[in-house]
Amino acid sequence: MNIEAIKAGTLKQLAGADLEDEDLSGLDLSRINLAGAILVGTNFAASKLEGGHLEGANLMGANLQGADLRASFMGANLMQADLTGADLRGSNLRGANLMGTRISDVSFAGAFLSGANLMSVNLEGVDFRGTDLRGVNLTGANLKGADLSRADLQGALLSEANLEEADLRGANLAGANLTGANLLCAELDGANMNGVNLAKACLLGTVAAKLTS
Repeated sequence: MNIEAIKAGTLKQLAGADLEDEDLSGLDLSRINLAGAILVGTNFAASKLEGGHLEGANLMGANLQGADLRASFMGANLMQADLTGADLRGSNLRGANLMGTRISDVSFAGAFLSGANLMSVNLEGVDFRGTDLRGVNLTGANLKGADLSRADLQGALLSEANLEEADLRGANLAGANLTGANLLCAELDGANMNGVNLAKACLLGTVAAKLTS
């Protein structure tokens, strides 16, 4: 693999390439095609991947700190990757696996995460405003203080999730599973709660002046 050509920005068609553990940090890799590529442990810190194609890529353990990830990661494996400070606004993460991923100081505003796996991930304070989270697996996830206002959580799995002080105003929770979830002091004003399973959920101090059904 011609790493120098990649770093120079002259090699963009890398579908299926093996770049495991390569250092590609701080590069302009916008619109690159890495669909199905092996990127295990690859360093993309502070790199620009805007408009890139990483569908089905294996990014397990990759370093994506501070990277511009406004790209397509549909069906990608991001297990144990580090997304600290990354820009994921409007990104396509449909069906992606994000278990064990480090996520802090991140914005998913307007992103597409339907069917993604975020089971038990720490998402405290994360920005999910207007995000497509239909059918997402957030079982046991920590969403304390997260901004989920106007997010589409239809059919989402949120059993045992921590939603303490989360902002769910105007969110669509129709058919979501919130069994045993902690909604202490969460804001639910204007949320669609039609068919929501709230068995054993904690609703103490929940702000729900107006719900829709």
